[in-house]
Amino acid sequence: MDLETVRTFVAVTEAGQFQKAADDLSITQQAVSKRVAALERALGVRLFIRAPRGAELTIDGRAFLPHARELLRVAERAAASVRPDRRPLRVDVIASRSAQSGLMRDFHRAHPGIELDVMMLFDIETAVTALRSGAIDASFRAVAAPGRPLPEDIESVRVLDEPLQLLTGPDHALASARSVTVAELVGHRIWMPGIAPGTEWGAYYDDLVAEFGLTIEVTGPNFGSDALLDTISDTPALATFMGEHTRLIWPADHGLRRIPVTDPTPVYPHSLLWHRDNPHPALATLRTHLTAGTATRDTAGTWVPGWVLPRR
Repeated sequence: MDLETVRTFVAVTEAGQFQKAADDLSITQQAVSKRVAALERALGVRLFIRAPRGAELTIDGRAFLPHARELLRVAERAAASVRPDRRPLRVDVIASRSAQSGLMRDFHRAHPGIELDVMMLFDIETAVTALRSGAIDASFRAVAAPGRPLPEDIESVRVLDEPLQLLTGPDHALASARSVTVAELVGHRIWMPGIAPGTEWGAYYDDLVAEFGLTIEVTGPNFGSDALLDTISDTPALATFMGEHTRLIWPADHGLRRIPVTDPTPVYPHSLLWHRDNPHPALATLRTHLTAGTATRDTAGTWVPGWVLPRR
């Protein structure tokens, strides 16, 4: 069904006259008559009766009118969903309790008038494909993995260096420490079943192991954060890494400890990625918000892999 014929039908109904509808639509009366006739042929019914006072709806016309208006409303909502000035800003974060999610909550508090759609995509290839297709407007990533640079049409800016912390149970050998150095972690088993091969965070932890001789184990199924916390609490021989800004909740009797890692402090480099031709008006506002007051890259006493790109 041609939406222009439906729109013309509604215009004639509201105007009460073919000529007045033509003036409202900035077309000729002949064009209005042709559109109405085409709609009547498509529906197989007569919609108007010509009367001395103008165009009056038939019984079928009155039955069709509410559906015609709904068709136009649905069409407008569909068009608005893809217009940059009318649709929400669509942003990809890796997890709902991550530092990236916290950054977006801060942005929403600072700019409550900007509508947001926050989604979670798994790997950087999927995120980049979504950026290039326009399915999303921005994505938080660690830039890219070694040997897989970002495409030339994808821009990035580093927005947060998140310090890693050691998470232990109450009976772990390091549980009472106020902080631990990277060297003190050598020989301890750090269990991280959520690391997926081929991801940028997988590459990050591979470099961390290579640089400092740490033991990171990824064995066993990943049953999510609750199962990980249960295991760390109950197993004195295991610890795990957690970002300083990661928000997790566990039962008080777990007795878990979050311990800063120092000398140097490994930081996870969060960057914002976007397509250079993305027209969404709120995207620039998001970039400005995230980079305002951002600390200088590669602060003394911190560590990031050598493949992490500099800020732009």
